[in-house]
Amino acid sequence: MLDLYAIAPEFPGLEKSNKLQQNPSQRVVFLENYFKSDLGDYRFIPYLQLHEFEAYLFSEPKNFALIEADNEKAIKELQIITEQYETPELINDKPETAPSKRIEALFPDYARSKTVFGPIIAQKTGLSVIRAKCPHFNTWLTQLESLATFTQLK
Repeated sequence: MLDLYAIAPEFPGLEKSNKLQQNPSQRVVFLENYFKSDLGDYRFIPYLQLHEFEAYLFSEPKNFALIEADNEKAIKELQIITEQYETPELINDKPETAPSKRIEALFPDYARSKTVFGPIIAQKTGLSVIRAKCPHFNTWLTQLESLATFTQLK
């Protein structure tokens, strides 16, 4: 599991994927397939997050009240951002408007303790909500879950 945002320039297939820049969902699938092919092991199931972990946190903006309960204006702003996209996974990846940068601009405390606040907000949101709102992530988890089912059938 890697963030596509700011991925290393030598990542397998990255240069070839530039032709898909206007369609981030297709681009990330292309890169995952290229990565899997490059590695050459059928057991490897790659996942690239569009665009970074913080996108998941946009699945339920009200949970940012865990950082600042009285900052309803900032929470509303996150909700407005979320509504502009088909899925939180598509919140764009420009350096100044990446999901983490948007959150940090509205909640400065998040920037100082993102490794604490991020997991807490994700846990409060819940995996079922994140999966429902982030189809690429859900597809990957479904693939992983199917391995358990396949193993049980053997």
